[in-house]
Amino acid sequence: MTNKVVVLGSLNVDTTLHIAQMPKPGETISAQSKTNSAGGKGANQAVAAVRSGADTSFIGQVGDDELGGFMVDALNGNGINTEKISKISEEGTGSAVILLDEAGQNCIMVYGGANQAIKPAMADECEDLIASADILISQFETPQDVTLRAFEIAKKHGVTTILNPAPATEIIDGLLAVTDLIVPNETESATLTGITVDDTESMDNNAAKFSEMGIDNLIITVGDRGAYYHTKNDSGFVKAFKVKAVDTTAAGDTFIGAFSSQVKKDLSNVEEALVYAQKASSITVQRAGALPSIPTSKEIAAEYK
Repeated sequence: MTNKVVVLGSLNVDTTLHIAQMPKPGETISAQSKTNSAGGKGANQAVAAVRSGADTSFIGQVGDDELGGFMVDALNGNGINTEKISKISEEGTGSAVILLDEAGQNCIMVYGGANQAIKPAMADECEDLIASADILISQFETPQDVTLRAFEIAKKHGVTTILNPAPATEIIDGLLAVTDLIVPNETESATLTGITVDDTESMDNNAAKFSEMGIDNLIITVGDRGAYYHTKNDSGFVKAFKVKAVDTTAAGDTFIGAFSSQVKKDLSNVEEALVYAQKASSITVQRAGALPSIPTSKEIAAEYK
């Protein structure tokens, strides 16, 4: 069965500056090279989903500019339904500047632009599309009130909702009540719960805190260590596949998109879907760029026979 995935999220043109090491405060350094590519958490997750076989649609917004056309073309080129991407003239298309060092670590500065100008009414305009989905994903690079409205619509129609709270910020009232699964990384989880993530006990404590906050289903990604999961029925840890990282930019987004392509609506196969997602992200980190680095299901199958 093919999952039908809808992503509500951000569309950013990424400019990556390749550097030897991260600059210190006040330091001026030279970039070794510069690359431009399509990105944004929403776009990355949608491409990861469609490349792993999901029937994928996108809800988002771009500026009435050249970058906006570039982003829509990039999604269309991957076979993603872009009919619900709107265009505005008041804001420019979202963009990001990424500093990427030789160890494969990055720092990212984001201009929200049109992404941040989305209104909750857009969710209502997309009700038929949301209702037709198996999975609806959103992040925090678009306004939370839009996600809240979209998730409310999703729950009305029995659609499973996945929230990626990145970048981490205080969650608005009501959002967790309509979220089926929350997927932060360890830093984001600690920001939201106030509990540092460093071992299994602390992950269990984070899960307990999230339960207090109103959500029982949790995945915490912990980089090259793997991913912790906790549901109403089970919990555990899936180790990452050991590879040499070149660029970690889209690793987390690849993980979520690939996961959404495999997970069942009732989350009954979380561990199996996690293993697949780890395989996908392990390939992503070995390549440069955001969208260009995301593997297809055939590439994942070939790498992990």
